[in-house]
Amino acid sequence: MKKILCTLAVATFATASFAQEKLSIYHWFEYIPQELLDKFSEETGIEVTMDTYDSNETLLSTLKGGKLGSYDVAVPGDYMVEILIHEGMLDEIMPGELANKANIQPEWADVSFDPGRKYSIPYQWGTTNFMVNRDVYDRDINTTAMIFDPPEEVRGKINVLDSRGELLGLASIHLGIPQCSSDREQLRALDDLVQGAKPHWASFNSAGAKEVLVSGEAVVGMIWNGFGAKARQEGANVEYAYPREGMIVWMDNVVLLKEAPNRESALKFMDFLLEPENIAAVSSYAWYSGGVIGHEDLVNPEVLAAPEAFPPDDAPAGSFVEVCDEETDRIYDQIWTRLKQ
Repeated sequence: MKKILCTLAVATFATASFAQEKLSIYHWFEYIPQELLDKFSEETGIEVTMDTYDSNETLLSTLKGGKLGSYDVAVPGDYMVEILIHEGMLDEIMPGELANKANIQPEWADVSFDPGRKYSIPYQWGTTNFMVNRDVYDRDINTTAMIFDPPEEVRGKINVLDSRGELLGLASIHLGIPQCSSDREQLRALDDLVQGAKPHWASFNSAGAKEVLVSGEAVVGMIWNGFGAKARQEGANVEYAYPREGMIVWMDNVVLLKEAPNRESALKFMDFLLEPENIAAVSSYAWYSGGVIGHEDLVNPEVLAAPEAFPPDDAPAGSFVEVCDEETDRIYDQIWTRLKQ
């Protein structure tokens, strides 16, 4: 009987040891090379599946809609990390669980949206501005008026991102008001601005922000800097603006989701992305900057030399999208809902 039990125990252990580990990722579109996911699987034996989204707001609504517990990791922007923490949707990374945490660049190691990096690691960072087709418009483009009070040549040919935080954040910068204003006059001015500009916009399109510029469908288009660099690489005669009024800066981050079905696999993936050569592969693919010590030396030099890569010395300081209190957020949501009708 003892021999039978031992044999059964060995068989059970063998079955468990050969069980395929899994990892389920919820990620931005066109933002990580398949070759890197393949490399992770080859190194760890973990099977990777990935679904994609086109905005932070889509990420939030999907998780709230019943998908929390389906994914292990996601890649939200800075302000969305703060919201997800507040909503109780993230799992805390305990001290010592990430062997490579010390690889995080000092400027990204303790951030306002996740103090002490308890729930996230840095992924990529950049800016959100807009590009202008220089075949159509050859004058000054470094002003947010190109979006909110556009010249006649570009009216009706403007694409804006389908992103409440970034579009209303840029509109606030244009007006010179706080992003989370509770002043009724300022809120009325914000609503009037975007409603007045809307007839000049052809589309709200995040996933196709690059394609509409490349095709010429949009003459002016809000876009993230790396995506914009790709539009130029694909042959569009477009220039990335650095508006003097200000601009949106962002950092995307990898987070450990609450109720992750494959928590250990998630931690292995986060450690994998904290290795310089791996996050450099993301930067070379997506044309953004990472947050890991030493990765810059491994990034494709063409990416680092691109005019969209870093703001020029005379560019104004950028602003993160801010998270408003609940009462103020409801007002901004009303403005956004009316704008999208």
